[in-house]
Amino acid sequence: MESAAVLHDIGYSPQVASTGFHPLDGARYLRDHTGMDERVIRLVAHHSCALLEAEERGLRQDLAREFEKENSALVDAMIFCDMTTTPDGSPTTSENRVAEIVGRYGPDTIVGRFIQRAAPQIHAAVQRVSERISAVQETYQPM
Repeated sequence: MESAAVLHDIGYSPQVASTGFHPLDGARYLRDHTGMDERVIRLVAHHSCALLEAEERGLRQDLAREFEKENSALVDAMIFCDMTTTPDGSPTTSENRVAEIVGRYGPDTIVGRFIQRAAPQIHAAVQRVSERISAVQETYQPM
């Protein structure tokens, strides 16, 4: 999970980018040029509802064909990591993160449209992970 969280945006690198869709470009790079674990590659490929953005870009079939989706609990955790931190690494809420992305890209851009469509799934994933964290914390409360 830590490796995927660190590497999830590697596809933005000009040396890696080929389609302009960073989840696909990053996953292809990791698959073709590193010995990275397949789970990490799948999490990079599918981070933060990437299939929805791939659909906006006409790349959904490519992403789905090349990279199997990872276990749903891990996908949720990846969404949580990506959508509860700002670009500078500060903590935030998924609501504020979605708003920040829409504000940065604009509501009528590919990214703006995608993130607005993905928002309910993003918020639900963050909620599920938050509930799991709370349950674990309650289990391990000191006596």
